[in-house]
Amino acid sequence: MSLNKSELVSAIAAKSDGLTKAQAEEFLNAFQAVLEDSLSKGEAVKVTGLLSVERVERAARTGRNPRTGEEIQIPAGHGVKISAGSVLKKAVAK
Repeated sequence: MSLNKSELVSAIAAKSDGLTKAQAEEFLNAFQAVLEDSLSKGEAVKVTGLLSVERVERAARTGRNPRTGEEIQIPAGHGVKISAGSVLKKAVAK
C-alpha cells in the first residue's frame, strides 16, 4: 500500500501537534519547491538520518526500441538519486 499526497498531508497533520491539514499541505509544497530548486542548481539535499537526495549525470548510451528491436541513441541527461538515512533504514528493518 502507498500513500498519495492527500493521505500524506492527513498523516502529517495527525502526527503533528496542532498542525492543520492546510498547514501540512503548505509544508509539503514548500519542501517540494526547495527540493526542485536545489536539485535544479545541482545541490544535494540531506536530511540527517532520514534521506539524501542528489542530482546525478547520466552518460549518453545506446538503447533498443522494444517494439522493433532497432538500436537508438539515448542522449546524456540528469537523474535523481535518493538514499535512505540511518533512521529510515532502521524503521524499515523492523
